[in-house]
Amino acid sequence: MAVDNNSRVSPAEDGPIVMGRIAAPYGVKGWLKVVSYTQQPEQLLEYNPWYLRRGAEWRAIDPVGARPYAGGLLVHLPGCKDRDMAARFTGTDIGIYRQQLPAVAEGEYYWNDLIGLKVVALDGEVLGTVDYLLETGANDVLVVRGERELLIPFVTGQVVTQVDLENRVLRVDWDPDF
Repeated sequence: MAVDNNSRVSPAEDGPIVMGRIAAPYGVKGWLKVVSYTQQPEQLLEYNPWYLRRGAEWRAIDPVGARPYAGGLLVHLPGCKDRDMAARFTGTDIGIYRQQLPAVAEGEYYWNDLIGLKVVALDGEVLGTVDYLLETGANDVLVVRGERELLIPFVTGQVVTQVDLENRVLRVDWDPDF
């Protein structure tokens, strides 16, 4: 089973995993609209500290206020006193380090773990690499980029026969012509 943290960064990268983004200022008192990439937007508030990326640099910060808002969050950061200061954060990535995530059970994986894995069919044919995942009502779907884009359901046992994180390979029982 893939655990949806909807992160946007390959696990091969050093540094924080992107879990959200500051979208825009809100009001005149320094509040910010935040888009959370977690399954439930409020889950982003469970992680402290946050790491904000400005250019190539990450800086730790703890929000001093937060509340749900229109499918996302409103957040107040320390020292952010007015709309002009808040506007400087627009477009800033919000990340956390892998160690901040709870451990997953045997046979479960964070989406971030699967992104970038080489996807190989049972006959040894390389189908491509996992680019990202989609959440559907029935099961998660691997979006695999290779010669062409493939949508492969993440169904352990039936379709996904092996996830080898150490060797960065995901084996599937899948016909590439499907």
